[in-house]
Amino acid sequence: MTDQASPGDARGGRAALDREPVLRNAVIHLNNEQPVLADLFQVPSPQDVAVLCTNLRTPDGKRPVFIDQTESIFLLPLAHIRFIEMPPATGQDMDDLGAPAGATGRRRTAHPAPVPEADLEIDEDFLRRIRDA
Repeated sequence: MTDQASPGDARGGRAALDREPVLRNAVIHLNNEQPVLADLFQVPSPQDVAVLCTNLRTPDGKRPVFIDQTESIFLLPLAHIRFIEMPPATGQDMDDLGAPAGATGRRRTAHPAPVPEADLEIDEDFLRRIRDA
């Protein structure tokens, strides 16, 4: 991670990892494995080589067989990850444009609200011409 201190780093040590994750329930699709859910500390940037996360679990909420404690902090190399699904953030985890708080790189643009369809009136003359044809 670029801006975040690792556990052995003298700059921030463990204090940087004690804060709350910014993106909960991200689905991480590992190579040749079933997907797992995790809480990410920050959205991966193009310069990152690994993803730092916690609360690793299967989609049904159980502990994966390859870990001992779900509360541990995991550093997953991006070389072992096919892709990451990031669910829409809610309330406090969102910035003003709808991107997850703490997201780096390109920001999502706000989508305009859909325009409601106008009530269409049935044109009786048109229907009569269709019936007559």
